[in-house]
Amino acid sequence: MPSHPDKTSNSCPPTRPGRRLLLPLLIAAALLLPSLASPASSGAVTWQVRGGGFGHGIGMSAYGAYGMGLDGYKYGRILRQYYRGIQIRKLKKQRNIKVLLDVDSTPWFSGARWACGRKLLPRLTYGAALGRSGIYLKGAGGKPLKKCGRVLRTEANESVVFKGLGHYRGGVEITRGGGSLYVVNNVPVNLYCRGVLANEIIPSWPLETIKAFALAARSIGLSSKGTHTGFDVYPDTRSQVYGPISSEYPQTNRGCAKTANQVLMYGGKVAVALFSASSGGHTENVENVWFGDPVPYLRGVPDPWDKVSPYHRWTYSYTPARMNSLLSSYVSGRLKKVQITKYGVSKRVIWARLYGTGGVTRIRGDSLQYALGLPDRLILSIAKR
Repeated sequence: MPSHPDKTSNSCPPTRPGRRLLLPLLIAAALLLPSLASPASSGAVTWQVRGGGFGHGIGMSAYGAYGMGLDGYKYGRILRQYYRGIQIRKLKKQRNIKVLLDVDSTPWFSGARWACGRKLLPRLTYGAALGRSGIYLKGAGGKPLKKCGRVLRTEANESVVFKGLGHYRGGVEITRGGGSLYVVNNVPVNLYCRGVLANEIIPSWPLETIKAFALAARSIGLSSKGTHTGFDVYPDTRSQVYGPISSEYPQTNRGCAKTANQVLMYGGKVAVALFSASSGGHTENVENVWFGDPVPYLRGVPDPWDKVSPYHRWTYSYTPARMNSLLSSYVSGRLKKVQITKYGVSKRVIWARLYGTGGVTRIRGDSLQYALGLPDRLILSIAKR
């Protein structure tokens, strides 16, 4: 594991606009950006795109929070910088998060002491299958042991091994999902925090930064309850990356323990505490990125601490042929000029005009970003040089 955010190892992130994807994203970015930002050839006419940031730019910036931690700020101050108007509160009772680990017709597990009202031996492997009257528990040889009805559930306060997936904190919950079975890890929210932080941030970062992300991780998990049938969150960047016990680190576990049961609240509800890798110096209003409704605590704010980020500023260069190829679905004829016509509260593009030999067309900021393969839509300039 890297000891500093600039020292990275190989990893490859899936993508989702919104949650999380920090550690794999930062690692992949460090490997990817230099090659994409290189000029086409010496003296050749190129299109040059200058910008900054990495991710969607909503909510907390990882590198900004890292910079604040380096400057000695406490986790409460870090969180209030990025989520304006939020409150830090302690949960009054234990809450669990249901993580969808897999979809399988014949899942197997061990380590549990009971399921469906039947006592189990933790050293033995048990399975689940779908029968005519619902889900049933079966032994290692496939023999049916107990009818479970709609849900096979074990205790959730210890740990369990999912065959082929790993050793996880919490317990098993298996429900029907279409024609197969949802394999769900039912885990207390404080233990869920451990599985997230070890996979979302760099464990050598300042403890106050890690503590800030502990609250964000719990809040994302709890605010997702009720959004899916049979589970709450995915184990990847569609929600936030969540891993087994083997992925944990003492420092990230310490951050979870030091903030046990603490979450972010707004208006009496758990906040959707979105975060991304690098803000480029200013975060953005959520409605300017996802074109939905405004959220009071997800407003763009200055982020001078992001200057420590290696992605604070970047430059991408393209040959004219490459630029026309990438924008061929949007530009009319051969591209002559790109004019940004509407920014958000940061320099993230909402709308731009493409001037081609065949006329003028409009392109939305997200389409422009994805077409050009940019790490963020915070664009300072697009011009020929």
